Amino acid sequence: MSVSELNIDVFRAINDVGKQYAVLNPGVVFIAEYMVYFLGLGLLVYWFTRNHRNRMMVIQAMITFIIAEILGKLAGLFYSHYQPFAVLQDVNQLVEHAIDNSFPSDHSILFFSICASFWLMRKKEGWLWLVLAVFVGLSRVWVGVHYPVDVITGALLGIVSALFVYWAVPRLAFIQRLLALYEKIEQQFLPAKNKSKNF
Repeated sequence: MSVSELNIDVFRAINDVGKQYAVLNPGVVFIAEYMVYFLGLGLLVYWFTRNHRNRMMVIQAMITFIIAEILGKLAGLFYSHYQPFAVLQDVNQLVEHAIDNSFPSDHSILFFSICASFWLMRKKEGWLWLVLAVFVGLSRVWVGVHYPVDVITGALLGIVSALFVYWAVPRLAFIQRLLALYEKIEQQFLPAKNKSKNF
């Protein structure tokens, strides 16, 4: 069995669940389309805790996403295919999507780069973010807009980028200095009491 055949078979297995259990489709569509807003809210909440470690985590997450997205665009130059609904018959397409190169999945890159960064910095609750990333990845297959290989590649790019940034960024003194300068200016305009660096 070729990789492409396996890819299609796994896609069918996941996508067809939506036909068998249509009652679950609204929830899956919500995860596939709207969890990105929850992720953005999470970034804002962590930033505005005014906690130094949380802010470094957000900075690392955003740097990770940028690197992973660049790698994803480069990967798309070497390999490409259209969305499943554009080329396969009888796909259970549950959301609207433009027809373009679906490799790798931008949603998977976004969620795994940020959620893996959260997990590396805050392992106590970070695994919940990783579970969310997995659900989002699966949901993109369920709704018919990505193959499993799109999601897996996006996830790998996000995780590998997160590991690299987690190792590299603490060694970049200028990022620490920029954040310290920002926090000094912020403290002058919005004084905060009992601000912890180890929350």
